Amino acid sequence: MLAAAARRLSAAASSSSTSTRASKLAAALNPQRWMHDRNKKAMELIAKGWSALQEVDRVIDYADHNDKRLIPLLRGAKENFELALEIDNDNTHARYWLGKMHFKYHVPGACKAIGAALLVEAANMGDPDAQYELGCRLRIENDYVQSDQQAFNYIEQAVDQLHPGALYLLGAVYLTGDCVKRDIASAMWCFHRASEKGHAGAAIAYGSLLLKGAEVPEVITRFNSGKSPSTGKVRKRTIQQDPIKLAKEQFQIAAEAGCDLGLRWLKRLEDYENQEEKLKQIQQ
Repeated sequence: MLAAAARRLSAAASSSSTSTRASKLAAALNPQRWMHDRNKKAMELIAKGWSALQEVDRVIDYADHNDKRLIPLLRGAKENFELALEIDNDNTHARYWLGKMHFKYHVPGACKAIGAALLVEAANMGDPDAQYELGCRLRIENDYVQSDQQAFNYIEQAVDQLHPGALYLLGAVYLTGDCVKRDIASAMWCFHRASEKGHAGAAIAYGSLLLKGAEVPEVITRFNSGKSPSTGKVRKRTIQQDPIKLAKEQFQIAAEAGCDLGLRWLKRLEDYENQEEKLKQIQQ
């Protein structure tokens, strides 16, 4: 019996060794396929972790932060992000979400130092979400002397990748003149690009500036070339310059993003246009 058991163990070990060698051989022969499978598995784990956090966010405002019912979801999300990072150590999304968990959620084993290190790694690897998150946290929560400049550098890196939150924040910085020279044109450009990506706050800010009489920057209104479908000739077209119409478009973007302020602005403009129409009818 002992001999039979030994033979079975030997066969199992041989099979496992063969499987490992086969896996390594496959990776060596087709590295692109192996990397694709690895990345796919990591993204599946990240998606599972993100879904768990979405469920936590859905109820966290109505529950205590230390509610034991949230612990399984938080622990599961954390484990999924950690597994994703083990599978693909270059995955910046896993680093970002795992770092954010250490800051935002009361997950068992949470440590802000670990979270900060993960965010710094992800930001330095070029992840725009991590750059934006780190920039915000350095600016708000950090007491070091040069934290504002460090925060601004990370925000600028995220802006270079057109991160909507970073664009909105940089626009606010230019609008208020905080840390930089006040520049309305640059602020409007930032708000415009962020609103194009559906950022409600940027759309409200851009629309409000238009109603206050701020001029649309030339970089936004410059001519765009295109070909006529009938003649094939190059034609020029400009963006409509009616400030009220442009503002309505921005408030519509905010409203579609679920912003109540956007709806209120649309209602105010509608009332204003109705009054203007009545005045015209009276004058006629």
